[in-house]
Amino acid sequence: MTSIELAAERPDRLDLGHRPGYLRRPLAPRPAYLTAAGIVGLAMFASGIPSPLYGTYSKLWGFSAVTLTIVYATYAFGVLAALLVAGRVSDEIGRRPVLLAALGGILVSTIVYMPASSVGWLFAARGLQGLATGLALSAASAALLDLHPRRDPIAVGLANGVTSAGGIGLGIFASSVLVQYLPAPRVLPYVLLAVLIVVATIATLRLDDPVTPRPGARLRLTPQRPSVPPAGRRAFLLASLAVLSSWSLNGLYLSLGPELSASLLHSDSVVLSGLVVSSLPAAAAVSQLLFGRGAPWAGASYGSLALAAGMGLLVAAVASGSAALFVVASVIAGFGFGVAFLGGLRSLSAAVPPEHRAAVMSAFYVVAYGALSLPAIAAGLLSGPLGLDSTFEIFGAAIAALALVVAGEAWRTRPRGERQ
Repeated sequence: MTSIELAAERPDRLDLGHRPGYLRRPLAPRPAYLTAAGIVGLAMFASGIPSPLYGTYSKLWGFSAVTLTIVYATYAFGVLAALLVAGRVSDEIGRRPVLLAALGGILVSTIVYMPASSVGWLFAARGLQGLATGLALSAASAALLDLHPRRDPIAVGLANGVTSAGGIGLGIFASSVLVQYLPAPRVLPYVLLAVLIVVATIATLRLDDPVTPRPGARLRLTPQRPSVPPAGRRAFLLASLAVLSSWSLNGLYLSLGPELSASLLHSDSVVLSGLVVSSLPAAAAVSQLLFGRGAPWAGASYGSLALAAGMGLLVAAVASGSAALFVVASVIAGFGFGVAFLGGLRSLSAAVPPEHRAAVMSAFYVVAYGALSLPAIAAGLLSGPLGLDSTFEIFGAAIAALALVVAGEAWRTRPRGERQ
């Protein structure tokens, strides 16, 4: 279909006349879908960029581990705030305006990081980054299903899960390399991120919005209670349990992992520590590619079992001081994390009615970022009196137990034919 024919069929969604040059022609369906997936990955990539620098920031400005975990959690609270206040906005005014606003917010937060001279700058940048990421995730996750040529929830869930986990791992590792080997380590990682954001913004400007705004629709930023329609509540319960266990591990690992890995490896190499920490999200991305098309209930059940096993091995590695076991356990836990998360997400994607996609994905990410932030804060508060090793062992055992509960619940939801 030509641009003229498309404009005649859907004039309200092809408002491209005011765009200059190369922006006038909208993206074809496949590039548009890849753009939405890329925004999910880029938001997660941005979240991992500061991680290798936290040790440097702590030494420069002399703040404690408790302050570090609160800085880390400020990002998650920003995401939660955006989801609660503006999670449904893209259902009302369209996906593209929200995605552009989100990318602009991430870019501004990236610029704030560059001249940071005190921990106050980190709080400001991390909070703004979280707000923008919340907008990006709700709109881009909903747009993925809107833009998929076959509206295939399996492919959409796989793309969402792989780009999320892969983005985090790639962000941590890329930042580690820049910090270790190039000058201006507190600036260059953010320059790289800013360039990627500009590229994503240009692609988004060419995106033909898959949502037609309702007549009289306007921007409303009011607190909204997360809601799930009755048809999707059972799938939402399983997805919430799966993300609760997997993202609790993610939050615990990303907040305490760098210091733990440096201690176990007896090395101050930023790249080596970043490689170990990024192994968990990298393994999650690989596991989703390998096992992402299995039955959702099987992914949630077997993935949770692997997550519990990996978490148990991580606790054993910390207790014994074994660096090799820590690396192996990280990969096993990452595999379980990826498959369990994707199994729950796929079940949810298939059960959500189109008109509720952004709202339900917002509710889903509220659970996810609550799991990402609250355990990390609690671990930071307890690491002082209990010590880092004991804190990790306590929280790790709790996450392993929760993963076993998820495995049992997912097993109970398998189809009748599978039970027979």
